[in-house]
Amino acid sequence: MSAMIELKNVSFTYPEAKQPALQDLSLTVNKGDWVAIIGHNGSGKSTLAKLLNYLLTPQTGSIFIDGVESTAENMWTIRDLVGMVFQNPDNQFVGATVEDDVAFGMENRGIARAEMLVRVKAALEQVHMDAFAAREPARLSGGQKQRVAIASVLAIEPKVLILDEATSMLDPHGRTEMIEVVRELKKELGAELTVLSITHDIQEAASADQVIVLNDGVLEETGTPAEIFKDATTLRAFGLAVPFAEELKAKLAERGVDVPKAYQTTEGMVDWLWQSISTK
Repeated sequence: MSAMIELKNVSFTYPEAKQPALQDLSLTVNKGDWVAIIGHNGSGKSTLAKLLNYLLTPQTGSIFIDGVESTAENMWTIRDLVGMVFQNPDNQFVGATVEDDVAFGMENRGIARAEMLVRVKAALEQVHMDAFAAREPARLSGGQKQRVAIASVLAIEPKVLILDEATSMLDPHGRTEMIEVVRELKKELGAELTVLSITHDIQEAASADQVIVLNDGVLEETGTPAEIFKDATTLRAFGLAVPFAEELKAKLAERGVDVPKAYQTTEGMVDWLWQSISTK
């Protein structure tokens, strides 16, 4: 598949910082992939997100989004290509109603009203929030607010959706809902939408096609969730949580239970446990 995102030897250091937030980072994300970026606090995850949307600019190296180089003259093209949903959705709300908020980005881009109405409706339907179109955003739950924030981005029709710790302020139910919405979007849009999850949430990362581990601004590992999460010792060394299913396997193994050797998702462990109980 062709590349949607390319970073070549990118470095960035904040003013007065003692070490770079990112150093000599090179990576490629293919069109239509869902990639999770994980790492401890200060590993460079959010810096990477801001560089991809031209909120920051690299001090060395180059960035390409869908073949367009991220430069000052291409700034608005890059921001049309890359949409971001942040940790706190309240910081993104500007409209009096949900539908007003979803329309805001299109108004700034001069999109005709008839087209805006079609896109607002479609975007809210995609995140299952069309029944809330006339509601005030402040009266929504945290998970509902984040779905509206996603709809606001989808209405602009970006090619890349970045979720920058977008599930971190949600309760477990809200996080599960958000992950399911992203799964549905990927199923519906396929190669038309590339997703980057900047996250601490291991369950969110486990849903991705690929996982990238950043550590102190350096690319440490990249692979499928199964490849990355099978090594609990390495995850802990990077200051990361171990997936619940892997923790459960370790506890069962300590009790002498013959557990699956391959990496298991939570759903996979539930199925395995159910089958194990059923055969006894």
